[in-house]
Amino acid sequence: VQLQASGGGLVQTGGSLRLSCAASGSTFTNYAVGWHRQAPGKQRELVATISKSTITRYSDSVKGRFTVSRDNAKNTAYLQMNSLKPEDTAVYYCHQLVGLRDYWGQGTQVTVSS
Repeated sequence: VQLQASGGGLVQTGGSLRLSCAASGSTFTNYAVGWHRQAPGKQRELVATISKSTITRYSDSVKGRFTVSRDNAKNTAYLQMNSLKPEDTAVYYCHQLVGLRDYWGQGTQVTVSS
């Protein structure tokens, strides 16, 4: 399994970005996808997950602003981020736990200017 995250960039407060996580391999549809982020000097945190049956969960910090989705036909997961705030600035990673193995995308930088 290889995960490729993309879509980050620089945006002003209140703006929007959509991150993508493209997966290789045939297991993508059978497992949940998580989006995590890590800001400088902080621990990595889980912000959103989507199960294989498209049940979604969000951290309190992004609930109501971020939407996670997946397109199994394209082996791709998405994180739509609206109403961005400076505190959303971080490197964002997608993740899948396949069996007992963790797979991480390479990360994409999101910077929100005030």
